Amino acid sequence: MSRAYRVSYIEGDGIGPEIFASARAVLDVLSDSFKISFEFVATPAGDKALKDFGAALPKQSYAAIRESDLCLKAPVGETAKETILFLRQELDLYANIRPAKNYPYIESKFSDVDLVIVRENTEDLYVGREFEEMNGKKAIALKVVTEAASKRIARTAFEIALSRHETRSSSGSQSEPSVVCVQKSNVLPMTDGLFLRSCDSVSKSFPSVKYSSMYVDTAAMNLVRSPEAFDVIVTSNMYGDILSDEASQVVGGLGVASSANYGDDFAVFEPVHGCAPDIAGKGIANPLSMLFTTKMMLEWLGAKRQDPSCLAASKSLESAISAVTRSGMKTPDIGGNSSTEIVTRAICAEIRRQTGRALDDGRFEIMKEDVLLKW
Repeated sequence: MSRAYRVSYIEGDGIGPEIFASARAVLDVLSDSFKISFEFVATPAGDKALKDFGAALPKQSYAAIRESDLCLKAPVGETAKETILFLRQELDLYANIRPAKNYPYIESKFSDVDLVIVRENTEDLYVGREFEEMNGKKAIALKVVTEAASKRIARTAFEIALSRHETRSSSGSQSEPSVVCVQKSNVLPMTDGLFLRSCDSVSKSFPSVKYSSMYVDTAAMNLVRSPEAFDVIVTSNMYGDILSDEASQVVGGLGVASSANYGDDFAVFEPVHGCAPDIAGKGIANPLSMLFTTKMMLEWLGAKRQDPSCLAASKSLESAISAVTRSGMKTPDIGGNSSTEIVTRAICAEIRRQTGRALDDGRFEIMKEDVLLKW
């Protein structure tokens, strides 16, 4: 076994600790089944950290995150700006990757949706350059767009489109890769115009990828009219934030929405949704968004470290989620009546069953009659 991957983690607020516990349980099983070694490093951050340490992201936590291989983050509360936005800026995590995919076991008005929104993560209005005039009766925010950042995110989008096409082709799909640049250059010719021109320029280096552009209001409309027509959407920070939440609702809701923040050599993985304090402690939080995020983490490790065990573990996790959820074992938000713990244990058990590990130690059995799991 190679050296352990050092995973810094943020348990977060509200339901964060509950769904992070699900991810940790699954990673422990995958580690055993695929002989992958993880070293977990706690890095407190969020509302609770602010209360306990006087800072939403204490210096010790930030230092530990920088020294790790990646960060797995559960949702935080009101301190998102001081935590995840800070990490995106300071670690230059310029690409926010948000997939939206139909799964037959999650109810949706659509089918065959399989798209990815690639969102520029460091610029736009989210740089936070706001100021007031007229004694607070006038507020101004600066929208920042650079050619370098725009071309960088465009290249990421085209590379993802090609990678997705290669994966689909290996499974027999004939669909062609495509990238749509989403912007509002007719109203903002300087800022969004620069973003569009940068994407146009990069597209010339990827002639095998179908390329087009679309205004953001049209994109929002088409996401609820024909979302299956999209492959990869590349857009700026604020538009991407809004459209990705819309896309997640198209395929079943935020409870199944995952995301990643990529830099060149580091990444932070987090579910899209908030910390849902209204259901914290009730045991009904949907762990799937956190588990799909964990799947993205394993895929990234597999690609970055050329580790086939991580790629195999990622596929095993997706397969186990599918098997368990198809059986009807789901949390209430997606039509089931199972608890967070029951769903998590069932997925862990399914991974062991699929990988043959269940036969080695006999540590559990699943009793389908009452969905009781014994470990």
